[in-house]
Amino acid sequence: MKVIFLQDVRGKGKRGEVKEMPDGYAQNFLIKQNKAKAATKSAISQLNGEKKAEKKEAAEELANAKALKAKLEDDKTVVEVPAKVGADGRLFGSVSSKQIVQTMMKQHNLKIEKRKIELPEPIKSLGYTNVPIKLHSQVTANIRVHVSEK
Repeated sequence: MKVIFLQDVRGKGKRGEVKEMPDGYAQNFLIKQNKAKAATKSAISQLNGEKKAEKKEAAEELANAKALKAKLEDDKTVVEVPAKVGADGRLFGSVSSKQIVQTMMKQHNLKIEKRKIELPEPIKSLGYTNVPIKLHSQVTANIRVHVSEK
C-alpha cells in the first residue's frame, strides 16, 4: 500500500515522502495514528501543491534576507552606540547584542532578533567593530557598530 507520510517515522520515512508500506502496518499503525495517509491521486496532487508553496515561500524568505543584507551593509548604516567611558578611555562594562538591536531599532528602524547577531563576546572597546548577523541559512550580513563616548 502506498502512503504519504504526514510526519517523520523513524526508520520508515520522512514527512512528505510517498512510500510503499505493508498493508497491515500502514492501516493499523501509520494511518490509525495519523502518521501517514493513503496515497490517492488527490492526496498526491495536494502534496505537490504544498511542496510548490513551500518552495515559493523559501524563495521569498531568501529574497527578503538578501534585500535586508543590502540595507544593513550600506555605508550609511552605522550603528552608533554611546557608552560610559572611564578616565583611561576604557569602557565601563561592555556592549551586548541586545544593546546593538535596540540602538539599531532607534536609529535605522530595522528590527532584527538579538539571537541572529553572532557576537562571540560583548564589545569591550571604543571604535568601529564589524558584527556578523545571520539573516538566513545562506545569507550573513556584516554591520558596522561604532562604540563612542557618552
